[in-house]
This record gives sequence, structure tokens and C-alpha cells, in this order.
Amino acid sequence: MVQCGSCGNKWKQFPEGIISKNQSISLPQKVVSKLKPAQQKIKKPKKIKKTTPKKTREISLYSPEYLAKKHGIKINDSQPINKMSKKEKGEVSFGFYNSMIVFIFLVVALSRILYFSQAFIISKIPASEYYLNYFFESVRNIYELWKDLMTTY
Repeated sequence: MVQCGSCGNKWKQFPEGIISKNQSISLPQKVVSKLKPAQQKIKKPKKIKKTTPKKTREISLYSPEYLAKKHGIKINDSQPINKMSKKEKGEVSFGFYNSMIVFIFLVVALSRILYFSQAFIISKIPASEYYLNYFFESVRNIYELWKDLMTTY
């Protein structure tokens, strides 16, 4: 089968006869033919593939009966193993981002409690004044760095 690159027309092309060396090759003659009107290409309707819904397996691929029958594997476990995922069981994990949010919330809450009780702590433990001032100065520096970072970008 041969297909035209421009119009897509297909036809069968058979090989031409074999020319032996003994035969003389004649010069091509001019062939004058009348142009035939171009035929319009008729498009055939596309066939619609019928899809059938997939049947579910009657037996699980990992059931002891199937493994014994197909692969010769015998499972002698008397307790069935429940391999349901957490979503199927209804359990929800806390997750990394939720843990980070709770951690940040606790750090902010503890620092606020420490800030409001700073005078009481210094009156009871006078040596803690230096450490508390250093801590809150560090917090203010971090806040300023964050604010500068957000305003420049």
C-alpha cells in the first residue's frame, strides 16, 4: 500500500517488470493526456468501539485459596491480617504541617506568657533578668528581620 503525502489517497503499487541487461531501453515518449477532474475524497464514518465494563474478580489475587491453587503457596495463619489503610478505617493522621502549626502556636503562646509574667519572674528570681532581656531582644531582632524580608520582596 502506498499513500499520497499531500492528499492521503491510498493505492496498491505493484513492482514493475524486471529489465534484464540484454533488453534495450527505449527512450520515453511524450504522453499527452487530458486532465481528469479531481474526485472529492469521501470520508467514511469512524467506527465506534464498544467497551464493556470490566468484571470484578470473584476471588482476590492474594487470598489463600487463590495462592494455593495458582502458585502452590500455602498460608497456615489462623488469624486473618487486617490490612485496611488508615483512610478505610477512618483514622486520620495529624500530619507534618498540622504539627508545625501547633508547635509555632505553642512557642508564641509560651513567649507571650513569659512576656506578661516577666515582672513577677524577675521579682522572684533576680538573676533571670539578664536572660529574659536577652531572649526578648532576640525575638525583636527576628521580627525585624522578617519584616524587612517581607517589605523588600
